[in-house]
Amino acid sequence: MSDCIISVEHVFKSVTDSTGTLDILRDIDVRLNRRETVAIVGASGSGKSTLLSIIAGLDIPSRGTVVLAGQDLFAIDEDARAALRAQQVGFVFQSFQLLGNLTALENVMLPLELANRRDARKASSEMLERVGLSQRLGHYPKVLSGGEQQRVALARAFVVQPAVLLADEPTGSLDFATGESVMALMFALNRELGTTLVLVTHDKAIAERCQRCITIEAGQVVPTNVVDAQQ
Repeated sequence: MSDCIISVEHVFKSVTDSTGTLDILRDIDVRLNRRETVAIVGASGSGKSTLLSIIAGLDIPSRGTVVLAGQDLFAIDEDARAALRAQQVGFVFQSFQLLGNLTALENVMLPLELANRRDARKASSEMLERVGLSQRLGHYPKVLSGGEQQRVALARAFVVQPAVLLADEPTGSLDFATGESVMALMFALNRELGTTLVLVTHDKAIAERCQRCITIEAGQVVPTNVVDAQQ
């Protein structure tokens, strides 16, 4: 089995409106290995969140290929992409993306129920206990703190034991201390479950905790030696 879990091959992304064409990504070519932790960094508007969305198959490139777990994402239809995401990918967002009408436990159970897992309640309860929320199973998101909501989001992402976890500014809505706690938990769960972690962040300290850093500038990957020279 190849160590490569994600292959981004010559990906371009452009959008056109009445003012003309904007190139968001230009010839992105990167490989991500199993169990690797990778930070994608760059200024606002550099294209890093767009790249993350394309890796997930949530956005479609103008040109290029993304292979996830051996499957060409854009050679299959959206239903097949959604099924592949459900099997292989977990997500953590800055805004938590919890469903307000579901309890913490029900939010974590949701992806397992969609996969027809008969142990959804047990597995979800155990994962919430792992993230320190065993006393919050029946609470709705509106009565949870930001840190607690992000812990629920982590539990929901990891409960399916994904091959890949994609995180977009996971501490962006949290204060420093809470963000530190959440990131320590994310990296601990990642090690335990052997997941490939790909995170977009503005935080240099978080990026430095990853094994590798990919810098995006004006829609292109900055070569490593250029990054080193700038530091």
